[in-house]
Amino acid sequence: MLQQRARKARDGAYRIRCLVLLRLDAGATPARIAEQLQVARSTISRIRSRFLAEGLAGLRDHRAHNGQRKVSAAHRRRLEQLLDASPRDFGWARPTWTRELLALQLERDTALRLSVGHIGRLLRALGARRKRPRPIVRCPWPKSRERRRIAALRELIRCLPRDEVAFYADEMDVDLNPRLGLDWMRRGRQKRVLTPGNNQKRYVAGALTIGSGKLTWAFGARKSSDLFIAALAALLRRYRRYRRLHVIVDNFGIHTSKRTRAFVEATGGKLVLHFLPPYAPQYNRIERVWKQVHDNVTRNHRCVSIDELVKEVDDCLEALSPYPGSPASLRPVLSSPVADSGSAI
Repeated sequence: MLQQRARKARDGAYRIRCLVLLRLDAGATPARIAEQLQVARSTISRIRSRFLAEGLAGLRDHRAHNGQRKVSAAHRRRLEQLLDASPRDFGWARPTWTRELLALQLERDTALRLSVGHIGRLLRALGARRKRPRPIVRCPWPKSRERRRIAALRELIRCLPRDEVAFYADEMDVDLNPRLGLDWMRRGRQKRVLTPGNNQKRYVAGALTIGSGKLTWAFGARKSSDLFIAALAALLRRYRRYRRLHVIVDNFGIHTSKRTRAFVEATGGKLVLHFLPPYAPQYNRIERVWKQVHDNVTRNHRCVSIDELVKEVDDCLEALSPYPGSPASLRPVLSSPVADSGSAI
C-alpha cells in the first residue's frame, strides 16, 4: 500500500515519507536513508514516530493545522504589482529590485515583515525570473496621430480589391559573429560559441504577403537603397498580374531615399509605399519572421563563413514560406565577395 501511495503521490514530501518508511522496513539505517533521500536524520525519526503513533494519518502534512498563513492572497498580489513597477516609483534610489528591497517595500505597504529567503520562495511560487528588459523607443507622434495612421493601414488591408495585394517589408542583419541565445546546459557546464576575429555582415530585405504569408527576399552586401529596390523588383516580377502592390514599411532612410522614390515613381503607380509611425516595429508583422530566423539559424550558430550562414538563412526563409520551391530568379542575391562591411497590425 505504501508503494502504491508513493507512486501515485503528487506531493513530493508525501512521497519522501512513504519511501522513508519502506526503507526502514527493508532494514536500512537512518544514516543510509538520510544520504539516499537527502533528508535530515531527525526528519526520519519524526516520520517513524508519527507513523507508529497515528498510522497512515501520520503521513499527512501536519502544518495544515498551524492556523492562518502569514502571507495572504492580498500580499501576493501586492508583490506582483511591485514586480511590474520600478523601485524609483516608490522613492528608492536603486532602479532594479532585489529581494531585500522587495521585503522592505512590502513591509512599508502591508506592515508584513518577511525574510529575504521567504521573499525568494514567494518569487519562485509566482514564477518570477530575473531577465533582461526589452528596450523600446517611444514614438514621437501624439497617440491620436499614431492611432489614425494604424487605423488607415488596417482599413487599407481590410478593403483591398481582388486585383491588389499588400505586404509588410523590412530588412534584417546577418552577422557572422553569432548572436547569443539561451540553450539547455548541464549544471556546472557552460557551452562556448566560437566567434570570428573579424565580423562579416550581409543583409536581407524581405516582404511578407498579407493573407497568404508568402515570403519574397533579396540579399545584399550593404543595407542600401539597392537592397530595398532589389526586393521591390522581385515583388514586381512575382506579382506582375496584380494591378497595384501596397508595401508597408518603416521610416528607415533606404525606404525614403531619392533612389527608392525614383524607382517607385517609375512603376507608374503599380507600387505604393505606406509608412508606419516612427519607432513602431510592433506593427510590422515581418519582424516575427526575422525573430524565427534568428531563433533557428543565427543564434549560437557554428558557420565558419558568411556564405555558409547566408545559405542557412536562405533555406530557413524558404522553409518559413508556405509556398516552397519558388524559382531562384524571384530571390535575387546581391551579395558578392567584397570587403567586409562593418520588429503588428
